[in-house]
Amino acid sequence: MADGIKYEYKTVQTLRGTDGLVISKMQKDGWELVGQGQGRLRSTLDFRRPKKPLPRLLIGAAVGGLVILAAVIGVGAALEGGGGKKDESNKSTAATASAGPSAASPVAAAVITPQNNPEFAALLKRDSCDDANRDFATKHPGKTVAFDGSIVHMAPHGNDDTRYDFLLGPGDEGPKTGIGPAFKYQDANIPDLKLTGRNTPATVRAGDRFRFVAEVGEYDAKQCVFFLHPVSTDIR
Repeated sequence: MADGIKYEYKTVQTLRGTDGLVISKMQKDGWELVGQGQGRLRSTLDFRRPKKPLPRLLIGAAVGGLVILAAVIGVGAALEGGGGKKDESNKSTAATASAGPSAASPVAAAVITPQNNPEFAALLKRDSCDDANRDFATKHPGKTVAFDGSIVHMAPHGNDDTRYDFLLGPGDEGPKTGIGPAFKYQDANIPDLKLTGRNTPATVRAGDRFRFVAEVGEYDAKQCVFFLHPVSTDIR
């Protein structure tokens, strides 16, 4: 239809558990969520937004350019012996395949990891009472971090035997962890951890190793405890 709205489209891959943050950011930029697919570790979000109309002078210039471009393409096709139009979906698939699973996405860049943030990499090697803990919490409140770690200790929270305080540490040493911040999930139950991966357990215990994805909370300098809020917990 001549009066129909024309849209531009964008597909974004996210780490599971960070969908809400990405959707909110995209909506602020005028994008509308039109599709969502869930994978084992990643989600695929499809967005669209109305295209901004071009000024008339630019439209006239663009039309003239398209006419010239169409003529050049027609001559080129004739010289090459013709050939049918390729399916646009195939082009999209090929582009995705060539990018590979390691291709950077806006969401991947937004998640702080030891690999993309030297400050966080250094923090994971500091003492739990080091001022670097306070500095990082003050600089990155509400940001999402991801790191390989293990459960150092877990204990019931209050009188509720279904909720726990989890003490987490970087690395694989569990209760023997001797370096790094004392990360803490406070007053959380097992479903709050949002466990993902193969053979997801019904419960967890000290020593279990995971890929923790969490939101940065406050740092308690008196207790030397760095509070985090779970986003997802991937089995390693």
